Amino acid sequence: MRNYIVFTILFSLIVLAFPQKTYSDSAQINLKVDYVDLEKARRIRVLENFLNKYNSPLAAYTSVFVDEAYSNNLDWRLVASIAGVESTFGKTIPANSYNGWGWNNGKYSFESWEDAISTISESLNVKYAQKWGAKDPYQIGKYYAASPTWASRVTYFMEKIEKSSPETEKLTFNL
Repeated sequence: MRNYIVFTILFSLIVLAFPQKTYSDSAQINLKVDYVDLEKARRIRVLENFLNKYNSPLAAYTSVFVDEAYSNNLDWRLVASIAGVESTFGKTIPANSYNGWGWNNGKYSFESWEDAISTISESLNVKYAQKWGAKDPYQIGKYYAASPTWASRVTYFMEKIEKSSPETEKLTFNL
């Protein structure tokens, strides 16, 4: 009996000295990661569905749009919406230029759609947001476009992308 009491006390001290992470602790951590991943996946799916409605060659690159938006602290709809205004989502561009954004008045050629999306996103962050404080289409438009209606048209597509997500679509978590 005495050995049992000593063993119980030692076991209790070990358990208290080295606490184990409980399932609920790890579930809370995973829940945060899962939410970010699910929201990112939702945005990719929404943008892909939207661009497919326009038969856009950019539909295959929605994960690049969303990844670059996250990396460059941009609204995830912005770069695709600019392409909507400038080239009907990449459908009307100079031959083999991948320039769906009117970059350098349409005279610039990118190596690929990925290169274009990455370059435009980084430039919007570094040259527009950081240098001039321009973060929304109205602020960006002052430097980016000559047309006084450019910003309202970009905003129109941004709103249209957001509204294209079904209201009933819910994020689900698998714990």
